[in-house]
Amino acid sequence: MPEFTARFASSAEIADWDAHVIANPNGGNLLQSAAFAATKSQHGWKPRYLVFEGDGIASYNLVLEKSFPVQGRLWYLIKGPDVANVEQIPGMMAALRRFLKAARLGVFAVKIEPDVIDTPAAHQTLAGSGLIRTYPLQPNDHTAILDVSPDSNQLLRNLHSRGRNAIRRAEREGTTVVPVELTEANMRAMYELMSGTIAAKGTATLRSFDYYRQFWTEFAKRGQGQLYFVYEDGKPSVGAYVICYGRKGTYKDGGSLIKRNQYGDSHLVQWVAINTLKTQGITEYDFCGTPPADRLKDPTHPLHGLGMFKTSFTKTITDFVGCYDLVLNPLKYKAWNVAGERVFRQLYTRRTGGQFY
Repeated sequence: MPEFTARFASSAEIADWDAHVIANPNGGNLLQSAAFAATKSQHGWKPRYLVFEGDGIASYNLVLEKSFPVQGRLWYLIKGPDVANVEQIPGMMAALRRFLKAARLGVFAVKIEPDVIDTPAAHQTLAGSGLIRTYPLQPNDHTAILDVSPDSNQLLRNLHSRGRNAIRRAEREGTTVVPVELTEANMRAMYELMSGTIAAKGTATLRSFDYYRQFWTEFAKRGQGQLYFVYEDGKPSVGAYVICYGRKGTYKDGGSLIKRNQYGDSHLVQWVAINTLKTQGITEYDFCGTPPADRLKDPTHPLHGLGMFKTSFTKTITDFVGCYDLVLNPLKYKAWNVAGERVFRQLYTRRTGGQFY
């Protein structure tokens, strides 16, 4: 097992946080970014900045922390730890145990959700290191990821015929995709599109407008986020917020009018965003959330429609291992699972109206 150490990042490292995260073995993740840390700091979490070193690598990971009376502190390594391979995780977890014991921070459990491909061997490695598998927290534990490294012409040929034909028709019929400024009016229009889509399709629970406004603004002011609209009759009919983080592009948020006239408009938004982000250096584009690969064609799955849309660009689904818990205090962890988490989630939602995680 590779040996690692764990420590908090220095103030200088935090000041240049995104550069460190993007240099991680797996290229980092937008949910480990400085923009996301700033967002979550205003919505119930305390950001911590953790560094693992060993096996020839340094891995910089955002930790989200919540404190609870009597229970202690919960740590959440959102989309981390970032590793070159799953065999590095047991060594990192051993280092984390030592670090937290010495630091005496009162952390009773740590949630991790690394971007490690879901295989029986990966789960065996994680379980063998004492980690306990738990329910997923992020929507892209199953997702569609498109390799965008080919040139634009070849990339278009590589798409599923459904996606390619929709893009070509939208272009022939003169559909226009517009990158727009992140004004209050545009953000509210985007939120209305998202609200309408979710109300019609019931695919997710929408966070508050204030949350999205801060999220979109934090990424945009760092030059990492862009909002796109397609218009019909002078009003936005399709919206997409995309993020460029290192070599990874992500379709983070989207919405559309249910009844509209321009065929292929949603596909064209993605195509324009992908090609724009290619000029900024991305090599992959994450469509951020689908059914698992073995349920892609199951019409009863709540993400079935989104899965069909997203796999019109890339034919395969990427399944990650999901979320695991590192237990540091077994008694408090048991109490957390029996009632603590449910009670604190209810109290938080009742007090703030927001989502706990």
